[in-house]
Parts: sequence; structure tokens; C-alpha cells
Amino acid sequence: MAQTVLSGLVNPEVVADLVETKLTDYMKFLPLAEVDDTLSGQPGNTLYFPVFSYIGSAVSVAEGASFTPSALTATSTSATVIKYAKGVEITDEAILSAFGDPVGEATKQLAMAIGDAEDTAMYNVLSAITSVTGLVYSVASTDSFLCTAVLDALELFGEDVDEVKAVVVSPAMYTQMRKATGWLPASEIAANILIRGAVGEFGGCQVIVSNKLKLKDEMYIVKPGALRLVQKRGIFVESERDILHFTTVIAASAHAVAYLYNSAKAIKIYHAS
Repeated sequence: MAQTVLSGLVNPEVVADLVETKLTDYMKFLPLAEVDDTLSGQPGNTLYFPVFSYIGSAVSVAEGASFTPSALTATSTSATVIKYAKGVEITDEAILSAFGDPVGEATKQLAMAIGDAEDTAMYNVLSAITSVTGLVYSVASTDSFLCTAVLDALELFGEDVDEVKAVVVSPAMYTQMRKATGWLPASEIAANILIRGAVGEFGGCQVIVSNKLKLKDEMYIVKPGALRLVQKRGIFVESERDILHFTTVIAASAHAVAYLYNSAKAIKIYHAS
């Protein structure tokens, strides 16, 4: 007769797959980032990547004349991989009684925890943008911080303004946008929603609401690919028995780093102090 054991009720590989599946549901910034897992299994935890400078517009050259080639220049930026981890402990009684599906709830909560941490990392990258490192549109401290600042800030994209883009706003700014002229709810643009999680459109930007933006006085216009999330190791789940307390610990971890991959694809809008 087959024996039912607790190790069979908590399968780390199954939990890991479920966490990976649910992870994206709890991340607002992930649709705006490129996920890179090419460094998985490679040694080292500090990544170095080049940031190339634009060589400038082409010049007019007369027939038979020569021109001076431009030098391709780049600066090097580094980012250190971070380990994110979270765990839960479940008693034997809870697992065996299956009251409320504790293993399923643990899976959901672990996905939320890891997703929240990686989402915060991507938000921190955007909030750290300065006029030196990227595109910034500041609203004078004497002016009201209105959602219409998005319309003025779009000028910073120049001729590339028509590309797909999102504006990430706080819940408070979302309320303001829904009352503004030009607001289009998701129900009206359903066929044109290209960014997961968009709740509507304003100024040609698909609107994403995030609780990460605690202040009303900040917004971010972001094109897909502006951010990059490098995964050194994806979701890894382990379980361990505590035979003294008759409990099972389920722990999940991920090694990743977020950085601004293309500074020309993100605009920080904030209230100058």
C-alpha cells in the first residue's frame, strides 16, 4: 500500500513552476523591461555593460569629397546581482487537513514576495534617473502637479514620440487622470492595449497604476525595453522538514539585477522641490 508522506505533499519543483507562473501577475514594471537570463550559471555577481553615446546625425558630403568619421564612445556601468528570498513555515496539521489549501497559499504568497521585490528594484531604477543619466521633466514647485504634465514631457522623446509607451502613475494621479479631458478607459481601447496591466490611455500613453509611487508628484513615461532585468538565477524553491516541531519550511529565492538599459526610452516627471 502506498504511503502518503509530507514530502510528497510539498514538491519543491512543482511549487517553483507555480511561483514562476504567478510571478508576472504581481509585477507592474515587468512588461516594460527586457528579461535577460543569458548570464544564468555564469560566474561573478557584478555585471558590467556599455552605455553607448549617439554618434550624431549624418552629414552632407559633396561628390568626391571626404568626411571625418565619428568615434564610437561608450561609458561602462556596473550593477550587482541581488538575492531575493522569502520563506513560509507550515505545520503538519495544516497540510494534512488541507484547510484553505496552505501549500497553494504559500505558493501565491512567495510569488507575490519575490515579484514585489523585483518590481521595487525596477521602480528604484526609474526613480534614480537624473538629468545626467536620462530624460527628466520637472514641474516647478510653484505649479500644481497635474496629469497634463505628461503631454509636455512627451516632447523629450522628439520624433520618436509615436512609439508604444506607458505612463506609470500613483493611485492618486490615476484618479486625477480619469477626470481629465482626453482620458480613455480600458474598455474603449481594449483592442489596442499592448502593455499588460494597462487600465486606460492618456496622451497616447497606456496607463499603469502602481502602489510603488507613494507620492502623487511623480510619474514615469516608459517605453518597453527601457529597463532590463538580468536573472542570474530564476525562481528556486526548497523545502525542509523541522522534525522537532513537525513543520515544513518552503523557501523561494531569485538572483537578479535591474538597470536602465536605454535611457532614451524613459522620462522621469517629478515636482521640483
